[in-house]
Amino acid sequence: MKAISIKQPWAWLIVNGHKDIENRSWRTKYRGQVFVHASQGVKLSDYESAHALACRLGIKLPHRSEFETGGIVGITTITDCVEQSESPWFFGEKGFVLADSRPLPFVQMKGRLSFFETGMEPGE
Repeated sequence: MKAISIKQPWAWLIVNGHKDIENRSWRTKYRGQVFVHASQGVKLSDYESAHALACRLGIKLPHRSEFETGGIVGITTITDCVEQSESPWFFGEKGFVLADSRPLPFVQMKGRLSFFETGMEPGE
């Protein structure tokens, strides 16, 4: 099954059912389930941006040091790719619309750009 690398804490927000859009500069025709891979490290700027928006939306983020990185952290389903959205998580240019997101037990794995094959299936 495919995976997509996403920086923390954005990956956490997705797999915990808060973030319903993944912003990218490129379109995708892919629809279906993908593993959510959390990139290595948690940049302070990413944490501060996510924390500010999460606070406005009433979401409590874990401390920056508590995020799992460098592996699969969950699964989501891409249902569409849009160029505009009313979602507070949409920052443009393109947005992958997400549904049925949930965390999974952490599996360490090196990430890659774009979608990548994991050699895993859901439930493994």
